[in-house]
Amino acid sequence: MKLIYFAWLRERIGVPEEEVDLPAEVRTVEDLMQFLSERSEAHAHAFENRKIVRAAIDRRHVKPAAPIAGAGEVAFFPPMTGG
Repeated sequence: MKLIYFAWLRERIGVPEEEVDLPAEVRTVEDLMQFLSERSEAHAHAFENRKIVRAAIDRRHVKPAAPIAGAGEVAFFPPMTGG
């Protein structure tokens, strides 16, 4: 699965995107964030406060409980403000 990171998530992880093979037990966005936080210290730092991290599956904003089955890409980004 293709993962894309934006803003400070990208800075903390050190790459703008990566391809990962997910274990079968990773079924939701929340599961994915937990899985990623266990990959490295950089990932753990990026996902240390998962409640503020936003996600999109195939360019559609989703909640943490959203299933990721069949997704082509998942993007992670911090909260955005308008102006």
